[in-house]
Amino acid sequence: MKRSRIADAGLLLVALMWGCTFLIVQHAVRVLPPLAFNGIRFIGATLLLLLIIGIFYRSELRKLSWPMVGHAVILGGLLFLGYGFQTVGLLYTTTSNTGFITGLSVVLVPLFSLLLLKTPITRFTLGSIVLAAIGLYLLAFAESGYTMNRGDLLVFLCAIAFALHVAYTGVFAPKYPALPLTALQMAVVGILSLLGSAFTEQVGSLEQVIPLLWKSEVLWALCISIGPTSAFAFWIQTSCQKYTSPARVAVIFAMEPVFAAITGVLFGGEILGMAAIVGCGCILAGMLLSELKSPNLEVQ
Repeated sequence: MKRSRIADAGLLLVALMWGCTFLIVQHAVRVLPPLAFNGIRFIGATLLLLLIIGIFYRSELRKLSWPMVGHAVILGGLLFLGYGFQTVGLLYTTTSNTGFITGLSVVLVPLFSLLLLKTPITRFTLGSIVLAAIGLYLLAFAESGYTMNRGDLLVFLCAIAFALHVAYTGVFAPKYPALPLTALQMAVVGILSLLGSAFTEQVGSLEQVIPLLWKSEVLWALCISIGPTSAFAFWIQTSCQKYTSPARVAVIFAMEPVFAAITGVLFGGEILGMAAIVGCGCILAGMLLSELKSPNLEVQ
């Protein structure tokens, strides 16, 4: 099997992990403020990756360099901005608007990768982007329709940050070992999140926070988030983006709300209408179409 196919399968696994754990994290941030939760989540992911490096990949430490640190700061900063704008935007907009606008990164990533990597947009890629965007709209607004509000701009900034993260990962991932690059950017997100929490959230004293961490919904969410959906997910993404294009990554990641919707139906008592089901089908079709290559059919 070609490395690009293995990479796409790995990225689909990441989308599956993110989508299936959305409900778990959503319940946790009702108990612990979002930035505080993210700070603990990403610092924990950093420590886990450092443990893995220390036990199994000590040779990777010799590959650390100041350029790697600088590029990790860029990636970590973009991730922090993405999560930050999304969290604040949720205070002023609906989850449907948030899901759709965040998903617009599927449209932005090819544009940014064209500008940064000079990657041409093929007709197959363009078709997959259109299908994914239509599917996201149907999934988010099929029943309720779209109503714009002031939080949407913040969420759109979140989509830009996430799109830039995917595009810049395509730039930096081939230059460095994936594991230390991932650990460094996790550390940046964790530190910035804790600082943001200290200035914007009412978390309370350490004595007040520790009991919150032992609540079942928070503890379970942190166990899932620190390992599978942070440390391992971003390690997989960083590794896989050496072998596939950012545009295909964006289309594959558009499957995240599909997995989230399926999880909501199975475990959250939610019901999907026919239009939402069609939307899921459009996203799946877009992902499959993105697997087709047509180097001679480039959009000029």
